[in-house]
Amino acid sequence: MPQLLHLDSSADLDSSVSRAVTGQFSDVWHALGPDHSVIYRDLHRDAPPHLPTSALHWAPHLRTANEVAPPAAEALQKELIDELVSADVVLIGAPMYNWSIPSTLKAWIDYIHVPGITVPFDAPTRPLEGKPVVVVSSRGNQYGPGTPDFGADHTVAQLQQVLGSALGMDVHVVTVDLTLASRVPALAPLAPRAEASLSDARASVTGLATRLGGAPASDELG
Repeated sequence: MPQLLHLDSSADLDSSVSRAVTGQFSDVWHALGPDHSVIYRDLHRDAPPHLPTSALHWAPHLRTANEVAPPAAEALQKELIDELVSADVVLIGAPMYNWSIPSTLKAWIDYIHVPGITVPFDAPTRPLEGKPVVVVSSRGNQYGPGTPDFGADHTVAQLQQVLGSALGMDVHVVTVDLTLASRVPALAPLAPRAEASLSDARASVTGLATRLGGAPASDELG
């Protein structure tokens, strides 16, 4: 039974672009068949608390005698890691907040990035090696090559480092630019470009959901 872990982190519960695009991925995944299940975690509505202690940065066998983790926090960490490991595909909505990721998503990362459990340290421990993860990142401005703000996006690079380089996951990035074109007067002339970016993102997640969900070519959704 193919299982998708779907995470959203936008604080906008009414008109979030990242939520709309991840929602489309999830809908396509569901449509592939009744056996395609989804575990959904809303990191804004049910925000993981910040780590109560640095002991949770390490696997239990790597902690010092003075590093003791509260049982509830340790249980939450195990729950989040088990959830992640059990998924066949992971989907993350990661809007840009102040050029980086939402604090709720960062808190989730702090729980699941653990040397000795999900990251190699004293052994080649890498249970997430090769697991596909789709990152949907929405940005109010545009940050691609040739734009004035190229290089100022610290959302995508951070997630590629953590999910790809550290955890060994197979990272697919879908970006949506100019989400503030309808709200910020200075960006209004770029509204057609914003619409095109959203359209491209929707097409990308449809294709990714179909391919990663294992649908035969003849069954791909348009």
